[in-house]
Amino acid sequence: MSDRAPIVYSVDTDASVHAAIQTLSHREGWRSEGFVSARQFLDRPRSLGPSCLVLENCLPDATGLELQARITDTRDEMPVIFVANCADVATTVRAMRAGAVEFLTKPFDPVQLSAAIRTAIERSRVALAREAGIREIQRRYLSLSRREREVMELVVSGHLNKQVGSVLGISAITVKAHRARAMRKMGARSLARLVDMATWLTPNRTPQMYATSLNGGGREVIGYCRLAVERTPAAFEEAN
Repeated sequence: MSDRAPIVYSVDTDASVHAAIQTLSHREGWRSEGFVSARQFLDRPRSLGPSCLVLENCLPDATGLELQARITDTRDEMPVIFVANCADVATTVRAMRAGAVEFLTKPFDPVQLSAAIRTAIERSRVALAREAGIREIQRRYLSLSRREREVMELVVSGHLNKQVGSVLGISAITVKAHRARAMRKMGARSLARLVDMATWLTPNRTPQMYATSLNGGGREVIGYCRLAVERTPAAFEEAN
């Protein structure tokens, strides 16, 4: 089986569950790995490819909900599927609200589990592609000169070349040249695409939130993209 095949992880004290998932995974062309505790699973190095976690709620060292929360915080590219011995409505609701793909009870239907795993793996692929795209945008941003970054950050905030020049103390012609170089390095064929890239550099901001007035010199926008990248060590690792 290819090393690039998706991995189906399972955390459960029931060996028969691991065996069933292994059989199902082999049939579907997935890899599988089983663990008996939350700690054992968390000690395993992070997967670089599509994956999902099939999880029992009652574990020796944690609840499934606790492990789900940990996964959501640190490995959001790994969707969770619950397969539990028993579960009350409150637990099921909490799991689904936290992003679980499915909540099944034992004995589970292999067809239902297989469908849930396929959905989870597709979600994982989408998340990984999104992360790769963000890293590429960050890498391109790091290739800009300081002045190109300043111009880009003011341009995406909605300022015209003349206004940007006034803020930075340079001519509109110079702004136009820096803007063209920044767009070329970022791979943006339009201003709309550049704005979209800027929102990925600062994912908690929207294009509207970039819009600032020139009151007070307009420099309040400078640094938003820079700070976002500096807070992401992976961006530097990708660039080196």
